[in-house]
Amino acid sequence: MGSVEELGRRDRKKLETRAALADAALRLVAERGLAGVTVEDIAEAADVSSRTFFNYFPSKEDALLVTPADVETAWPKSLASAPAGLTALQALRLVLRGQAECMQQRAEEVRLRIKVIEENPSLLPRLVSGGFANERALAAAVAERIGPERAAGGYPELLSAVGLAAFRVAMLRWSRTKGSVPMTDLLDDAFDRLAAGLPEP
Repeated sequence: MGSVEELGRRDRKKLETRAALADAALRLVAERGLAGVTVEDIAEAADVSSRTFFNYFPSKEDALLVTPADVETAWPKSLASAPAGLTALQALRLVLRGQAECMQQRAEEVRLRIKVIEENPSLLPRLVSGGFANERALAAAVAERIGPERAAGGYPELLSAVGLAAFRVAMLRWSRTKGSVPMTDLLDDAFDRLAAGLPEP
């Protein structure tokens, strides 16, 4: 059995390989389009074998749409740990603002990924499927936060759907302005409008 240090190195190497494959997929598809890139191309660009690629991703589409492995659990955990005095809407805003801050730190990669998705609409079904998973996880966390009686009328599902829609709108606005306005500011604007009852401009 390997030492803790050896296991740590092995895990870091796996994460590095996964990130290299995802980065290679994104860069190549941005240059050539989805149809012009094969798994073999991605593996070669990341300096690994095709067999190694399939140890990490079942397809080139999955490599393109990779997200942090723990995002589905991280957001609900963050929601649960938000200060007790916040409403569910305020807590969700806090969680998604943290995500926006992380994405701003990877601005070039995030904007390139948005561009690739917009130029390759065949990716949208997979993206929507992943979004539903996050939405369900967040709805369950909202329900736990407000309690079963208050959750019975569908509020958690509505809040998670509307909150993630606000996040997507802020992200797309941020991408179109090439980051000239911080994504966090655009997200705050979206949530301010939601909190005010979404009045017409």
